[in-house]
Amino acid sequence: MSKPITNLRKKAKLGDQGFPRASLAFYGPDDKTATKAVLGIFLHEGDEGTIHRYFSEEKDIRFKIDVQEDVLARLREHQVRSLIMREKIFGCPHEEGIDYPDGGDCSECPFWKGRDRYA
Repeated sequence: MSKPITNLRKKAKLGDQGFPRASLAFYGPDDKTATKAVLGIFLHEGDEGTIHRYFSEEKDIRFKIDVQEDVLARLREHQVRSLIMREKIFGCPHEEGIDYPDGGDCSECPFWKGRDRYA
């Protein structure tokens, strides 16, 4: 049986296959260790999506087999055809407007201050 991360990479490499679609992004206090993963599943155009959040403090979440297996199970459950996945860490694991003010910087993750995560 293939490793879960291999299956996720294969799914992502297929590109846009239409709906249902999913996105998977990783977040962490810096660009080395991911402590949070967010899976969004969108069943059709205009769908606000269902969000699943995963957390890990003891190990980089990108390498946790149980998280990878759960993501794959959710993709199968919703018959996801397209997966957009970025394996690099996308930014701070804290949420703007929830954990810190909109438009501000997270006080718990100084690494990300002033960095453009989209660049």
